[in-house]
Amino acid sequence: MSRLPSAAQIRFIFLDRDGVINRKLPENHYVRTWSDFEILPGVESAIAALNRGGSRVIVITNQRGVALGFHTLKDVDDIHDRLQSQLAQHGARIDAFYICPHDKNQCKCRKPATGLFEQALRDFPAASAANTIVIGDSISDIQAACALGMPSIFIQGDPTTQKSGSERAAALANAVFPSLSHAVAHILTDRSEATGPA
Repeated sequence: MSRLPSAAQIRFIFLDRDGVINRKLPENHYVRTWSDFEILPGVESAIAALNRGGSRVIVITNQRGVALGFHTLKDVDDIHDRLQSQLAQHGARIDAFYICPHDKNQCKCRKPATGLFEQALRDFPAASAANTIVIGDSISDIQAACALGMPSIFIQGDPTTQKSGSERAAALANAVFPSLSHAVAHILTDRSEATGPA
């Protein structure tokens, strides 16, 4: 039994990227180009279902590889453009991307800091802790959600690429699911049950 709030209230979904939307590479390896970007099973249909349900889908992602010189912000933007094209083939879209390109301890936007979330909340003034949920696969995602008073879902993902802190993240999150598609299925089932038949 999850500890999620009523899903009927959730209208803004903050998603982490690597490990939630696409397959996470081993530690200290970075998604540099589209050829490195492998969309996880069920992601396109899950995002399309959120879109159809009236939710805004917003990606908030740390991209430390930019600071380390492995790729550029343009490379990241190119990947996201290709992702949008892929999603569009399934009737899906991401409403906005917020990217931290900095190294550790260099900014106020790298999760678990909340700077990118605060920017998104300014850009989407209808969003608030009451109608938003954070979905991520690392402790930094869940800590950011806690700092903002937002509910969160921890995605377990592939155990071979989990970062340290996953057990703590699972304990802090409101609910735990193996994948984004499982999490979205729960959210939308809960919403349907809460709103009843049309």
